Amino acid sequence: MKSAAAAQAGAAAWALPGPRRWLADGPHREWRHYGGDAGASRFSPLDRIDRSNVAGLKPAWTHRTGDAMQRPQTTIECTPIVVDGVMYVTTARAKAQALKAATGELLWTFDPAAGERASRSAGVNRGVCYWQSEDGSEKRIFSTFRNRLHSLDAATGKPDAGFGTGGAVDLNQDIDHDMTGVSVKCTSPVVAYKDLLIVGGGGGEGPYPQAPGHIRAYDALSGKRRWIFHTTPRPGQFGYETWPPNAYKYVGGTNNWAGMSLDVERGLVFAGTGSPAFDFYGGDRIGANLFGNCVLALNAATGERIWHYQTVHHDVWDYDLPAQPALIRMTRNGRAFDAVAQCTKQGFLFFLHRETGEPVWPVEERPIPMSSVGGEHLWPTQPFPTKPPPVSRQGFHERDITDISPEAHAAVAAVWDATDSGDLFTPPSTRGTLVHPGFRGGPLWGGCCCNPHKNRVFVSSDETTNRIQLAAAPGEKFDYALPDRSEFQDREGYPAIKPPWGYVTAIDLESGEFAWRVVNGEFPELTARGVPKTGSPSHGGTIATAGGLVFMAGTFDKKFRAFDQDTGEVLWATELNAGGFATPCTYEADGRQFVVIAAGGGKGNTQSGDEFVAFSVEG
Repeated sequence: MKSAAAAQAGAAAWALPGPRRWLADGPHREWRHYGGDAGASRFSPLDRIDRSNVAGLKPAWTHRTGDAMQRPQTTIECTPIVVDGVMYVTTARAKAQALKAATGELLWTFDPAAGERASRSAGVNRGVCYWQSEDGSEKRIFSTFRNRLHSLDAATGKPDAGFGTGGAVDLNQDIDHDMTGVSVKCTSPVVAYKDLLIVGGGGGEGPYPQAPGHIRAYDALSGKRRWIFHTTPRPGQFGYETWPPNAYKYVGGTNNWAGMSLDVERGLVFAGTGSPAFDFYGGDRIGANLFGNCVLALNAATGERIWHYQTVHHDVWDYDLPAQPALIRMTRNGRAFDAVAQCTKQGFLFFLHRETGEPVWPVEERPIPMSSVGGEHLWPTQPFPTKPPPVSRQGFHERDITDISPEAHAAVAAVWDATDSGDLFTPPSTRGTLVHPGFRGGPLWGGCCCNPHKNRVFVSSDETTNRIQLAAAPGEKFDYALPDRSEFQDREGYPAIKPPWGYVTAIDLESGEFAWRVVNGEFPELTARGVPKTGSPSHGGTIATAGGLVFMAGTFDKKFRAFDQDTGEVLWATELNAGGFATPCTYEADGRQFVVIAAGGGKGNTQSGDEFVAFSVEG
């Protein structure tokens, strides 16, 4: 489902500046946004670290946050930002901290949970947003914690008393919804545009009632709401007819949990939305369900919809959009134009013209199997991009059953035989259904990165599977419950699907084909048993630099790696003290280029950690 402005896609011929020309502008030496730049391209024009010297990368400093917990298990998904020589991070328990970017020296800490029970889990937090007033007199760090948006003085970390109530806005307020028994949660950084803060977040998956995921803008100084975009439309709003009447009163979800990106020059904010709740049964929301599972382009000043593109119609597979839309510059047939690259959990990348939302390559609406569950009415087709190829396998067939050992194969085969499986978009059932890629993808919140000079996008992806099962729920306020929502693994805890289990892929934007694809990570204990390199599921994403490198951590072998952008060869790797389940950043300080990764562990059965580690090359 798609609607676009009438403007013709593309722009006039445009020449990419060389890396050193970009570096003449100081901000390009830093990492000022969660996604590197406002458009989340995750590209840095720095090239002090390159193919010739990356093997010499060594730890330059380590900052320990001191707040990791094993019970409940914590992790760190934060990508640091660096502004004017100061690094801003969020910790294992969602504290905001400021460090000297050159040395890691702690400058201040703000604890949003001060006074709460320490044993209560803070959940994950992926970072903060920097904002300054037009005249530069006011500088703020905006951090989210559960349902609160905090405004902090960038120099001291002290709350701004003039913002909201005592320096915070309650995101459960001003959302145009009955919030009795539900709450908003915001885990990714907000976006700053002029004097506005644009905020996503929302409720969970259900089947119990959930908060909606309406997108809102707040005054950066006062905290007053300035506009709202209803992701479940109201009467008279575009898309209302894609739901049952008055669905907006009871449907939650349709949220932007993975963060937004901003086209500053056009004044457009881009958001990828999630599935409506309940995520696995939609009998009470028959229809295509706009604006669930959409790439949204909104007027950043007013919240007006400019265009949208729906990547899943009437989602019942938890195939919410898992990453910021990446605003990139790409070239085809000698013509450069602005585009949006959107990763999906299904393993697709949708490339859309930035001004209109029209696909760069054709997208086919293909029929899918219909549901046998009472009351469910799936949308008859789903969109399949013709290019690039999917970066993960899709569906789970008998040929896909793991082969790492006869015992693993037999155990997985027994579950497979008793469960519905097949192609992508096999419907959920009361018998049980295998969903592959699963709820973690495919790609996830690390998204993709781009090097416009090479006309390539780089993305990591997983091969994990989930098993879901619906069951009638008599006596409840909903029709179906979800007694099984598990990761499908063998008896040793490895993925049930045949390896490889993780990749890094380079996509050539001229052809739409893979430039290269490499297996990423391994399980050393399997290697020792003679199993060929399996790859590893990963949490986190890639960044690209003008030095010809792609940096990524995130794998369960705790490695942090640098890949050659031309070939995919691993040119450098080091083992962290805990898994680097985050996306790195890179910046320049005191004449040196640094690459920083959060080593917070805490995924699966791995030990939690509390380190931010900065690497650099001496000399």
